[in-house]
Amino acid sequence: MLIMKIPWNTASMILRTRKILTLLPPAAATIFFALLVTFTSPSARAQSGANASDPNFEHPNRIITVHLEGRSISGLASHLKDAKSLRRGVVLFPGYPGIIRLREEDGVIRFEQRGNFLVRSRRHWLDDETVTLVADAPTDQWIAFGQRFRETPRYGADLAALVNEASRIYGVQDWTFVGTSEGSVTAYHASRLNPGLARRIILTASVFLPSRGGPGLYGVSDWGKLPAPLLWVHHEDDPCPYTAYRIAREFAAKSASPLITMHGGGPGSGDACEARTAHGFAGVEEETIVAMRAWVRTGVVTAQEGK
Repeated sequence: MLIMKIPWNTASMILRTRKILTLLPPAAATIFFALLVTFTSPSARAQSGANASDPNFEHPNRIITVHLEGRSISGLASHLKDAKSLRRGVVLFPGYPGIIRLREEDGVIRFEQRGNFLVRSRRHWLDDETVTLVADAPTDQWIAFGQRFRETPRYGADLAALVNEASRIYGVQDWTFVGTSEGSVTAYHASRLNPGLARRIILTASVFLPSRGGPGLYGVSDWGKLPAPLLWVHHEDDPCPYTAYRIAREFAAKSASPLITMHGGGPGSGDACEARTAHGFAGVEEETIVAMRAWVRTGVVTAQEGK
């Protein structure tokens, strides 16, 4: 005989609804009972409560962690529930500070930077063949994940360990690195340090000019040595002084790489360099990702998207 421990609040609910159970056919009553226990259990309530307002949690999400010497590095993986033939992966590098403090507490996935463009809109990448992986900073960099550290071979090795573990789990070998804002600096160096790991690189709302955080992409001159095809994506009304659209056009020309220009959207909110303005593609998140997905699949930027 199967004996189940049911919390008192769940048991009382079942008692209150036993009239319904007696009116249902046996099979339907069994399903109703199981659902009632599941959705009133403490862990289910906690998970739905913590992430219920996030539409990305309508899909399966999983933390992948690699333990290294004195540190670990994690990524938040998402895919469609019924995806059976995953073959493409998209690694997402959020903007400043790039530290999402990804962890699980009492069975609940918790992390920061939920409002970042790539984090909040990651579900728009998903199809039957695609898994996304939001990359966190290594744990020993959770105080300050500096741009200079992102240039180092050690960071390249840490990131490669995470991507290789995701490849092992999902059987994916075709990876695209996508960075936004300061995350574009991360994506650039992650690709440069790991030739062959990423088949494509997409840099969105990129930090071009030096700031207190580091040099940005200002000093990069050897774009021809980048080991994968490059795509730039920018909003024409990006208000952030470090990521001006006119500079995006200059970098696209210098790197001989296509540029997707986004228009419209809004209304924005927050400071110029924050994620809810045109800098974070506010109001055109889905359209921006659809355009990027098309380039990943075909390698072509259409006239309608480009400028």
